[in-house]
Amino acid sequence: MQSFLEEVIDKITKEHESLEKLIFVLPSKRAGTFLKNTLAKTSKKTAFAPEIYSIESFIEKISGLGYMSNTQQLFELYDTYLKHTPDEKDSFFAFSKWGQTLLQDFNEIDRYLIDAEKLFSNLSAIQELNHWSVQAEKTKLMQDYLNFWNNLHQLYSSFNNALLKKGVGHQGLVYRQACELLPAYLENVEHKKHVFVGFNALNTAESQIIQTILKHSNAAIYWDLDSYFLEDPVHAAGYFIRTHRKTWPHFHEYPLQGISDYYLSDKKILITGVPKNVSQAKYVGGLLAKLKSENAESLKNTAVVLGDESLLNPILNAVPKEIEAVNITMGYPLNKTPLAGLFAQFIDLYIHRDSQGWFYQHVLDFLSHPFISTLLNQESHSYSDLQNLIKSKNWTHISPYKIQDFIDENPTIKLLFFDEQPALEEFVKKCLTIIKHLKIKLQENENALALEYLYRFHTLFNQILELVQKHPFITDLKSLQSLYKELLSSETVDFQGDPLEGLQIMGMLESRNLDFETVIISSVNEGILPSGKSNNSFIPFDLKTRLGLPTYKEKDAVYTYHFYRLLQRAKNIHIIYNTEPDVLEGGEKSRLISQLLTDPNKEKNIVSTIATPSIEPILHSLSNFNKDDELLQLIRNHAQNGFSPTSLSNYIRNPLDFYKRSLLGIDDTLEVEETIAANTFGTIVHDSLEDLYRPFLGTFLSSEALATARAKIKIVVKKHFAKSYMEGDISSGRNLIAYNVIIRYLENYIDSEIAETKNHQIKILGIEEKLNISLNFPEMDFPVVLKGKLDRIDEKDGMLRIIDYKTGKVESRNVEIVNWQEITDDYTYSKAFQLLCYALMYKDKNQIDTIESGIISFKNLNAGLLKFATKDKRGSWAKKEHTITNETLDLFVQELKKLILEICNPKIPITEKEV
Repeated sequence: MQSFLEEVIDKITKEHESLEKLIFVLPSKRAGTFLKNTLAKTSKKTAFAPEIYSIESFIEKISGLGYMSNTQQLFELYDTYLKHTPDEKDSFFAFSKWGQTLLQDFNEIDRYLIDAEKLFSNLSAIQELNHWSVQAEKTKLMQDYLNFWNNLHQLYSSFNNALLKKGVGHQGLVYRQACELLPAYLENVEHKKHVFVGFNALNTAESQIIQTILKHSNAAIYWDLDSYFLEDPVHAAGYFIRTHRKTWPHFHEYPLQGISDYYLSDKKILITGVPKNVSQAKYVGGLLAKLKSENAESLKNTAVVLGDESLLNPILNAVPKEIEAVNITMGYPLNKTPLAGLFAQFIDLYIHRDSQGWFYQHVLDFLSHPFISTLLNQESHSYSDLQNLIKSKNWTHISPYKIQDFIDENPTIKLLFFDEQPALEEFVKKCLTIIKHLKIKLQENENALALEYLYRFHTLFNQILELVQKHPFITDLKSLQSLYKELLSSETVDFQGDPLEGLQIMGMLESRNLDFETVIISSVNEGILPSGKSNNSFIPFDLKTRLGLPTYKEKDAVYTYHFYRLLQRAKNIHIIYNTEPDVLEGGEKSRLISQLLTDPNKEKNIVSTIATPSIEPILHSLSNFNKDDELLQLIRNHAQNGFSPTSLSNYIRNPLDFYKRSLLGIDDTLEVEETIAANTFGTIVHDSLEDLYRPFLGTFLSSEALATARAKIKIVVKKHFAKSYMEGDISSGRNLIAYNVIIRYLENYIDSEIAETKNHQIKILGIEEKLNISLNFPEMDFPVVLKGKLDRIDEKDGMLRIIDYKTGKVESRNVEIVNWQEITDDYTYSKAFQLLCYALMYKDKNQIDTIESGIISFKNLNAGLLKFATKDKRGSWAKKEHTITNETLDLFVQELKKLILEICNPKIPITEKEV
């Protein structure tokens, strides 16, 4: 089967012996490249090639104007806006948000040759009606708003005149100028024949130019459409060409050329629903691998057409390595490269700097960027040292003076973090200096791809520098950020490859005039194919319709044409859509698929399926490993140095945690505490109580002495905040609340102690006292040490008490046991387990018959001292035994021995528990 371009060339070569006097005009440069290749393949003798233009370059040639870039247009429009706006003016940053929409409207107005004065007059009248008020006088805000609409025509005219003086224009202005200069152009090419190939939707300027050439010179036009769509009066794929046939005088005399009838030929159409974008990419990769294994040559006539071009990166990663020849037509978006994020973060860092400096998370994110680590990893103070300093000092805000030592010793850090906010031009130069430093590092690492990215950013920032120097209204970093994003969005890194060889990966618009035997189309969802309703314009829908400007309806018809045109000559068609619609990845299955499925002439060719990725579920299995000699030695060393009640509780809760924390010493990752953590909160409470109660050591508590201590609470708490929370900020937010909560906890506790002293005698015997006990079991050949720190030891009315402070919530059920076996099996009783450990250690050094042990829970302070208690096995709570006797400790030691023997037993593996 011949491709459309082959058919056109075949017909033209039969009509013309020489092609050098022909001028071919096609919708895109890529179509021109394929046309040139087709000419080369079909030519039987050496000849001069014809002129080949894309429609844009052809019209540019007629007009004599150059195309101005979108960014340059925005600057020129803002210049014009400043000159012709007498009222209060928007900053460039604010203007850039609506200026792009205005540029698009100006472009549309000129491409469709609309009477601008009439349009803006209607638009102004519509806005005045929308803001009609019964009040005789309009407010200043209303008047300014209406003045904006009234001034649009003057802004449009002045903007176009300014561009014409410079010999450039936006696309619409170039098209309008070409229409005016067309007669002069035709006089110069009377001896040449124009051939227009593969057009569909045409704006008014294009239509007028082509019709004029067809009428006044030797010319031909070939349409790439199947008769099936042309003869269907309602099918959107043939909407534009049917309109041209009906309205163009040329077709009253001549028939349409290029119309084919391949669509109804036998085809294999597979419609597949796949969940989410990444799965689509994986599915495409699987299709390509299958095609490669079945017939490697078929890949030369295969195209992957991306409905959503953001799928390019996952598709590239999914292409099988066996496929060597791949041509990517789109170029890789520069804003998807790692360097784009680096400079976005750098600009953002200084936009969001406040009087306190930079928020720590912004700095840590910036330092974690791979290119920053490349810059700093060989310096005297590496980036990891700076990260660790921020975390260890608990800085939530960082100013340059805090890291002055790093800045003084490291020129690169000095380049990244500076005190004075530089002028905009100086800031851009710093970005260029960063690029220069990065270049040296990347050359050392021989990273060719990153150097290519870097070169494009070097060009980009030089362009920004030129614009900043030329236009004085770019005065702040937000405007710079807007400019950076604008320039970045239009830049791509081109892929190297032969555009005519191998697998083709392209966007929908780049497929114009090209035919492939196998076509894979992705993301055929509503909102993507077709793009659906989007009205990014100041011109209302009704006014657009009245004046002949395109709306979303025409845009939908364009996508419908491109979709079906790809299907015309293809034999194997894979249409893939996302089964899980959302805002970011398109809506439901496209209407184009529904239309295809309901077409009675294609039902036999279509297979519709839902593809479910073959993903094996990752089952979490609990870790289980034997104790080798090294681990047993580690356990032995730890046992001889001393198990703490907390470490043994960790084993009861989950042996794997005990292995990691207690044996290997792996603590939680050091992080900045933006808000005070629970363990820091507890440390501050414990340390504050130690300071407040240590003066009472060896004495009886009195209400007067406690009142004196109560008055010192704020000073003591503030001191320990500075010690434990380092340089964290407690002046506002949750930290201020936590500070006041600790003060309230301590005040309430001392108040309860004052009440106790009125009826009881309480003597403080120990504060934060370190104790230990050596346990010798006949089953073990070494002693096991149990060690810990007792929060408080006192004597109340002659009864010795061991008290443990807890800032979390503890209830009486947590310290009362009935079954002794549960104390080393169930973590629920970990508080009771710890109390008994403390009692055992204390009684080893002090011969006392009975002890009471309990917990003060600051979240349950009204409950008072939550005393350890046992009950009999009959389940009666009528009698609770709160005292800890020698018999109680003997029972506890039996369970403690079982636990320690289990930990040290080489035959019992470390087994993770479900927590």
